[in-house]
Amino acid sequence: MNILRISVVAIICLTGSALSTQAQTDTLRIDFKEAENLFLKNNLSLLAQKYNVEATKALTDQAKYWDNPTLSTDQNIHDGNGKFFDHSNGNGQIYAQLTQLFKTAGKRGKEIQVAKDDARIQQAEFNDLLRNLHYNLQLDFAQLANLIQQSKVYTTEISSVNNLISGVSKSYGVGNSSLKDVIRLKALLYSLENDLTENNRQLNDLQSQLKTLLATNPTVYIIPKVEVNIIDVDLNTSNLIEAAKTNRGDYLSAQYQYDQAGHKLALQKAQAIPDVTVGVEYDKNSSYAPNYWGLTIGLPLPLFNRNQGNIKSAKSTIQSLQSTYKNSELQLQNDVVSAINQYKLSQQMLSANQIDFYQQYDQLFDNMFKAYKERQISLVEFIDFFDSYKDTKLKVIGQQYNLQKAIADLNFSVGATIIHP
Repeated sequence: MNILRISVVAIICLTGSALSTQAQTDTLRIDFKEAENLFLKNNLSLLAQKYNVEATKALTDQAKYWDNPTLSTDQNIHDGNGKFFDHSNGNGQIYAQLTQLFKTAGKRGKEIQVAKDDARIQQAEFNDLLRNLHYNLQLDFAQLANLIQQSKVYTTEISSVNNLISGVSKSYGVGNSSLKDVIRLKALLYSLENDLTENNRQLNDLQSQLKTLLATNPTVYIIPKVEVNIIDVDLNTSNLIEAAKTNRGDYLSAQYQYDQAGHKLALQKAQAIPDVTVGVEYDKNSSYAPNYWGLTIGLPLPLFNRNQGNIKSAKSTIQSLQSTYKNSELQLQNDVVSAINQYKLSQQMLSANQIDFYQQYDQLFDNMFKAYKERQISLVEFIDFFDSYKDTKLKVIGQQYNLQKAIADLNFSVGATIIHP
């Protein structure tokens, strides 16, 4: 496996109010592994969903409990002779009954299974939330490093143009340069400062998003430490698709809901079979025997309601969820294939030869800057090269971000870390 490491030193060089803001805050320099640990420990959305999972699991235990027995009683309140609840000397009447409901057709086991399905679905949705938030974290982390690198480019070029303006202004003062050259350079400076301001605005927004994901102090300024790795790996499509089916919460949730629909249909069919209530009763002084003991058995007669509507509804739900499940599987396959292709394209854009070219381009910029100062080239030629150099540098930084995004997309499509960022 050939690995080309391109060190991306995340150094923030902001101007004006951005520098002032950073000076007033604490700086948090972290790599992605450290950010990931903070995210798993502190993220409030994950904590809330985790409690939902625990609550659903508790309902599985609840479904296992038997129904409580029912105790009922009937006795005389007043005997007509001024006495209340008088049962002395064989007087008064007492009736008591204790009954227990027995569910038939395996309803209890089917209810437990449906509750277990709910717990599995909730766990899968938790895993999918984790997958999505982790993806956002990886993208925000990479994009923040990207914007910081762009800021460095703008700041370096602004410093160079300021030096040129100072020199050309002095030359104009002694009549060796034209006013047009001074204005043209100031226009270039204004354009760069405007780009830097927009870049800083995006930086501020992204800082806010990342601090929310990590649940850090709002006054902290995050500086990511990123190392872009170009890795030649064997990405077997079939293996990654199977891994995605095992790991992705959205796919598993659709599968579990489809399975649960079958279990709910079995439960609804069982509901058509009457449950049996069995009990014992005692009656004093209101039956043919002074102390009557009896056995009671009761069940509803399924003459009018045989749960037909619920059974039909459950069958329709199965058909609907089957289509959703198949669509989820198709989406998973397309996501994995697309992510693999995107990673390979991004990998090609950052080949060793191209990196050598970008480094040579930096040397050429220094030579062109020197050549203009020595009046070996015109201002128009220098500005054309200057714009080309800036665009190229930004494209290099953009390709580094694209590679990081492709890695995030690949990990997201499989639901596991295939390539470490």
